[in-house]
Amino acid sequence: MTDSLLCLSAATTSPLELLQLLQLSSASLPIGAFAWSQGLEAAIDQGQVSNAEELQAWLTTVCEQGLAWLELPIMARCYDAWQRHDVDSVNHWQQWLLASRETRELLDEETQIGGTFKRLLKQLGQLPDQLPEQSTYCGYYALAASQRGISIAAAQLGWCWGWLENQVLVACKTIPLGQTHAQQVLNTMLPVLVRSCEFSRQLADDDIGNTLPGLVMASARHEYQYSRLFRS
Repeated sequence: MTDSLLCLSAATTSPLELLQLLQLSSASLPIGAFAWSQGLEAAIDQGQVSNAEELQAWLTTVCEQGLAWLELPIMARCYDAWQRHDVDSVNHWQQWLLASRETRELLDEETQIGGTFKRLLKQLGQLPDQLPEQSTYCGYYALAASQRGISIAAAQLGWCWGWLENQVLVACKTIPLGQTHAQQVLNTMLPVLVRSCEFSRQLADDDIGNTLPGLVMASARHEYQYSRLFRS
């Protein structure tokens, strides 16, 4: 059993919780996450990422220096706030996240996926009466996990897996990366996800935030890239 599966097993308390986590993390969840590359398509187009090794290096940096410092700790705080029915706190952390989006496409991705997630929960009859002003992917994923009794440790791992799987699929379509190499990247990245999730839960509020100049520049270039498959 891999380290990530051991961690997930420890964080997950029931078979139903595990199945619900798989549902939230599935690429088939109708929120449109598959349409965005978060600057990876531009990095591939510019030759920064051209093979499995460079993809792994790119993803490791984004995960350890990006997600672990911003999305994951904010998700944990939104999760806690939803459990306390503290809408003001959810709104505060969602605004913090949106203020950290450094390009139009990254901002659009966060708000549009978040808005779609919100509509899905509404259609499922799972929205609380009081809602924050903003809609973010992290915020509403945290709500869905909290409602289902999924622990924050398991929820973070599931969210990271969804991110990783989508990024590797982007690479498969645009490098293109072969299926065997894709699985090798996924296997190698699993311990990185575990470490990043564990690290994120140790951060103090004042330490939350990141800057990834390479990703930001790739995202900005993507806005005027001539031929594109993805929206970011």
